[in-house]
Amino acid sequence: MKTHLPVRWTCCVMLLIAAALCSCASSGSRIEAPAGADAEGAGAPPTQMITEQLILAEKQQRERRANQDLSHLVVAEPPPYKIGPGDILAIVVWDHPELAGHGMIASSINVDAGTPGAPAPGFVVDYEGKVQFPFAGSLRLSGLTEEQARNLLVSRLARYIAQPNVTLRVQSYRSNRIYIDGEVREPGLQAINDIPMTLLEALNRAGGLQPTADQSRIALERDKKRYDIDLRDLVQKGVNPGNVLLLNGDVVRVHSRDESKVFVSGEVVSPKALTMHNGRLSLNEALGESGGISPLTGDARQVYVVRKAPEGTRIFQLDARQTGALAMAEAFELHPKDLVYVAASPLANWHRSLSLLFPGALTQAVGAARP
Repeated sequence: MKTHLPVRWTCCVMLLIAAALCSCASSGSRIEAPAGADAEGAGAPPTQMITEQLILAEKQQRERRANQDLSHLVVAEPPPYKIGPGDILAIVVWDHPELAGHGMIASSINVDAGTPGAPAPGFVVDYEGKVQFPFAGSLRLSGLTEEQARNLLVSRLARYIAQPNVTLRVQSYRSNRIYIDGEVREPGLQAINDIPMTLLEALNRAGGLQPTADQSRIALERDKKRYDIDLRDLVQKGVNPGNVLLLNGDVVRVHSRDESKVFVSGEVVSPKALTMHNGRLSLNEALGESGGISPLTGDARQVYVVRKAPEGTRIFQLDARQTGALAMAEAFELHPKDLVYVAASPLANWHRSLSLLFPGALTQAVGAARP
């Protein structure tokens, strides 16, 4: 059996609808905070309108963060490799094969060999940086290049051998290492050898970047300091990333783009979490990728960006109905973990509130009012 609302009830509901429509038309769509809420410290953080001045201030602050001093990391001409404790040396004294067998041991770890097979024998540099060699005795070779170490050995052997012809080279590099982690194909330890260990060299040895890697967020940790490296920003500044020299003990981490998401919710066509494009995403792009503001329930005057900053929560507001609002939205860059929220219009809020108080009343009232 089909039931209808009483005529009085229908008239009351229609009067409420008319009053709400008049209230919405007269008061506008902006929802004001209760008076005195901010003064008491219990209200929401103050809201900043997105203007040209704010966009300029945000851009200057972003440039100050990006202008981290990386000059001491860039070395155009890397120095030659220096011998360190743990390295295995191959030393040959020509015309004196009897010297080759003394003091030589088989290395237990052949880090840079890269090919299967038995590890080659050699002279191991001990923890003090010294090597024992026949006639020459104890030689401190740590901190010397191959050429310097060879000259030192020749000067010692010259006391016993006329014009010694010596060949000295590092056979296994085990003293200096770096660690690379994150969005690379082969993370792990990498030994520093005679080829300078630059940032690009380390990434190539790790198999390259994963498709999910964020080239704008590469962290380098050295001596309890952290350096944030943006590969594309370095190239734009004319700095070759291949000149960023890594040192022993450095830790390189390539962050994932999934760690730099922006969340869009509220009255948009398709609320979702968006991945930033190499650390960049504008407010206009975030709204566009979410389908835009809902034409039925969204309030274009109340587009908010909620950001967690070191000084506290910051809230920005964009009035998308103003002239030039789309240009400001394109220039306003979002930060990782920002929340973009589009508020509902007063009419949509009123409709939802009425639907909660009187489920189905609005639909029945409209249906009853029809002839």
